[in-house]
Amino acid sequence: MRAIGYRTPLPIDNEDSLLDLELPVPEATGHDLLVEVKAVSVNPVDTKVRAGAAPEPGHHRILGFDAAGVVKAVGEQVTLFRPGDAVYYAGAIDRPGTNSEFHLVDERIVGRKPESLGFAEVAALPLTAITAYEMLFHRLKVQDKPAPENNILLVTGGAGGVGSMTIQLARTLTDLTVVTTASRPESTEWARALGAHHVLDHRNPLAPQYAGLGLDAPYFVFSVTRSDLHTPGLIAIIAPQGRFGIIDDIKDGFDAMPFKGKSLSIHWEMMFARSLYHTPDMIEQHRLLNHVADLVDAGRIRTTLAETLGTINATNLRRAHALVESGHVTGKVVLEGFDA
Repeated sequence: MRAIGYRTPLPIDNEDSLLDLELPVPEATGHDLLVEVKAVSVNPVDTKVRAGAAPEPGHHRILGFDAAGVVKAVGEQVTLFRPGDAVYYAGAIDRPGTNSEFHLVDERIVGRKPESLGFAEVAALPLTAITAYEMLFHRLKVQDKPAPENNILLVTGGAGGVGSMTIQLARTLTDLTVVTTASRPESTEWARALGAHHVLDHRNPLAPQYAGLGLDAPYFVFSVTRSDLHTPGLIAIIAPQGRFGIIDDIKDGFDAMPFKGKSLSIHWEMMFARSLYHTPDMIEQHRLLNHVADLVDAGRIRTTLAETLGTINATNLRRAHALVESGHVTGKVVLEGFDA
């Protein structure tokens, strides 16, 4: 089967940073599905792993987490799917990735593909949907508001993949007032179109902008990106005893002391934790992906696909990685199909 991987961490403008490979088709056993991959998307985690995680000498690593495809074979313990089912999922960080014609994935982190969307549109959804859903409902527990006035969510980076899904899920499944951030006219409009009530400019100090909205302090804050830069301003804004969610890597280390004065709780979201540790509730990702699929098919959530860059090969994946690394992507970048 055709696959795309790397042997050495290199800058994305180096032609050897991602390579076309020929590998044997894997065999499904246990809880695994063998999926024929139809489309993939590229996430910041792909670029971070490629740039910093060296395979063992003489070996390669296949990247890719988001995928949409069709089940071709199942392991002997599989009960949730059968060959021919169309599926979507975000994979596992400790297994070979989805940038290959065929891919093994545990059924418990796989959802049924929304019937109303094509494979490319669906491939944009799983990783960001899981991250946003888990942060909102499993970590911050926005459904559990201590008081009626604790009804505001502030999420940074509303035009990115995770921010886009967070806005939609919050608007669809809660009565929260959603405040987000963006920096360009097109990203501001994108966030508003997805349902954000208010959009702040994260190029400028956030606290005075938020004060100008005339709202109560947000009880829920989700810092999606550049937490090292935005955290002081977000702590100034958040309500006392509020809940503060983080997903990104803070470059210069994490100082929890500024959270003490307001008795803030800190909630980390790592969407690979359930699959990495095979937690007892690992199947929650299967359930939430099916829930998202239902919302998509009901017309309550839309795809965040922004651009399709062609077929799945090393050249196009290098283009996609470069675009994601630029930090100026609105929505998600997808590749569909393999060259004939």
